[in-house]
Amino acid sequence: MKQNKTDKSPSKAKAPKKEANTKRPNWTKRIIIALWVLISTPFIIIGLGLLFASMGWFGDLPDIEEIEHPENNFATQVLSYDGVVLGKYYLENRTPVNFDKLSPNLAKALVATEDERYRNHSGVDAEAIARAIVFKAIGKNAGGGSTITQQLAKMLFTRERDKNIFKAIQQKFKEWVISARLERNYTKDEIIAMYFNKFDFLYQAVGIKSAAKIYFNKRQDELNIQECAVLVGMAKNPALYNPKRFPERTKKRRNVVFHQMMRNELISRAEFDSLKTLPLEITFTRESHNTGLSTYFREFLRQEMKKWTKTNKKPNGDDYNIYTDGLKIYTTIDSRIQTYAEEAVATHNTTLQTQLYNHMKKRKSAPFPRDFTKKQIAKNIERSKKQTERYRVMKKNGATEEEINKAFDTKVKMSLYTMNGIVDTLLTPMDSLLHNKYLLHHSLMSMDPQTGFIKAWVGGINHQYFKYDNVKTGKRQVGSTFKPFVYATAIDQHKFSPCEEIPNIPVTFEKEEWGLEKDWTPKNSDGKYGDVLSLKDALANSVNSVTAFLMKKVGPEKVIDLARKMGIKSDIPKAPSICLGTPDVSLYEMVGAYGTFGNKGIYTEPIFITKIEDRNGTILYQYAPETTAVLSEEKAYAMLNLMEAVTKRGTSIRLKYKYKFKNPIAGKTGTTQNNMDGWFMGMVPNLVTGVWTGCQDPAVRFSSTYYGQGANMALPIWAEMMQRVYDDKSLDISQGEFEKPSTTMDIITDCDMYKQIQSGEFENEEEANPEEEF
Repeated sequence: MKQNKTDKSPSKAKAPKKEANTKRPNWTKRIIIALWVLISTPFIIIGLGLLFASMGWFGDLPDIEEIEHPENNFATQVLSYDGVVLGKYYLENRTPVNFDKLSPNLAKALVATEDERYRNHSGVDAEAIARAIVFKAIGKNAGGGSTITQQLAKMLFTRERDKNIFKAIQQKFKEWVISARLERNYTKDEIIAMYFNKFDFLYQAVGIKSAAKIYFNKRQDELNIQECAVLVGMAKNPALYNPKRFPERTKKRRNVVFHQMMRNELISRAEFDSLKTLPLEITFTRESHNTGLSTYFREFLRQEMKKWTKTNKKPNGDDYNIYTDGLKIYTTIDSRIQTYAEEAVATHNTTLQTQLYNHMKKRKSAPFPRDFTKKQIAKNIERSKKQTERYRVMKKNGATEEEINKAFDTKVKMSLYTMNGIVDTLLTPMDSLLHNKYLLHHSLMSMDPQTGFIKAWVGGINHQYFKYDNVKTGKRQVGSTFKPFVYATAIDQHKFSPCEEIPNIPVTFEKEEWGLEKDWTPKNSDGKYGDVLSLKDALANSVNSVTAFLMKKVGPEKVIDLARKMGIKSDIPKAPSICLGTPDVSLYEMVGAYGTFGNKGIYTEPIFITKIEDRNGTILYQYAPETTAVLSEEKAYAMLNLMEAVTKRGTSIRLKYKYKFKNPIAGKTGTTQNNMDGWFMGMVPNLVTGVWTGCQDPAVRFSSTYYGQGANMALPIWAEMMQRVYDDKSLDISQGEFEKPSTTMDIITDCDMYKQIQSGEFENEEEANPEEEF
């Protein structure tokens, strides 16, 4: 019999348990909810963190002005007249460049390696962040989640990562907010350019322009794909992947960059296989204020710019800062002429220094003169010792004389400058002091006489070891290079012709008339007198008696007045002895003054800056020439005619027979008493160049005038430079005649015609053909 469904039976006793099962918790649903909470919580935290960061709860954020104009320290560039960067002044060696001035492979390598989705996100890559979080949670490394924009934000606005974990998280949120704002204010290309401009590649290579120069000696737009990969590889850790210190490690990192470029289809597999086998090649050239072209000029310019910033203010009233404001200083220096000048100094220095060493080999008192007593030598050395930095520092720190003397006689490791380069050695400071006394020093300055533009400036032999500038700061006796000022005064006051004949007899300046302690009669260097000499012949052979005659005729005051108008600001005593070049004058002043002769009698103040711009290209300064009319055109030409005779048949004739110059050159040598200084001033129509040579200690010198004269000490440097200048066809340095006056000259420069007129062959000067005067 069937059992009724409603009947209770033992088989139905478990029904209540089934009802109890339907009331159990749904664990699957709870697990899903928990997982969603677990996964979403970081994103909620991130969202809140971004909200709080944007509201400024984690600290101030840069405002729109700071975002649009982030603070950077930009190097000031010193540019040559022909567009070469001569050097920089900086706290950070950074020069900004635009994206279109970057090698295309830089951007490709950076995006492929650091931020593959760079072109598709808005500053923060959510996918990369999610991946990083998930992989971090399961103990795997998926790389960082920072985008290029975030890295830039960190470089621009986060000075140092806080070690406190909570502060570090807050900084990360701020970087994300800043990244989004950067993306709103700049294009993707601009952000890449800012990244490369900001990154510090070490060794003062701050920014891609400096890095390309220092590591590869190239412009940033000249970098090949291998070089781009090396620099992009450094972005991970510039200290760890530094090509100078860790070449093998850097090469492996470079190849990782290549792999990423292949992975992103920027290079093919074949290109990758080829590139990864290439050796790592760098051309490391550390930049320094003591290296490169025109080191002495750059230091002089730095001091001048410091003065300029004191009198020239920004629109807001702040001072300009040459180390951070990224100015551009356009100078008159021509990098080609500067190079040839430095080469000429180095070449002749080797020759002349060898002559000096050989000259002193048999001298027991070397490097001092034979007539120096032991007492004089000791006094000289003691004075030199007290001028050293070592002595000043020890004295300042309270050292006794005994302690100082012991230190100077104790051998120490040092780098020593020699004519053959820098030598690391073990030497006593006293021996190094004596070594330096043997060294010859040189200075050279070239200038366009028409514009006043300084084209070359060599202030010494090595700026790292000898920082004293012998162009403008140094002043030495100028010797016979002063004589043209006496001749020019006589021609100006009395219209003397270069053919005027003067008796070659001793000239005495009486003590009563000239206010001297005793009568003074200058002697000719060769001791010869008699007959008469034209002014041409007298200046050509630097005859003292004729110069003294002219000085006696015009007086020191007139000569000084003329020299002042020609830019000589140094002290010139009102004494007849100045006619032989006793005043101490700088090479800078002498070149400027001689430029007057080459500029038709008009003195132009030497110019070394054409303009200054800020980093946005706004002109802050533009030069205005300062000129003074000193001599008439014909008198200036008469002086050129006089000085041409010096190089044709006088003390500078070796320019013709040794160096084979065939073009017109106006010049004057100068040799001071006891051969302490050698000078040469040489001029062609559009370039006047002065050279000085001597030892820092005037007591150290050649005992023989054969070696110690200006024609041997200084003239060869001029010749070496000009040979190089003329060989460079890109330079427009004249080899032609000096320009004749545009009107008929009253001063006759043709000495044959002058003699005919003086002898009465012509009844008057007007009968002579004016053209023949030239």
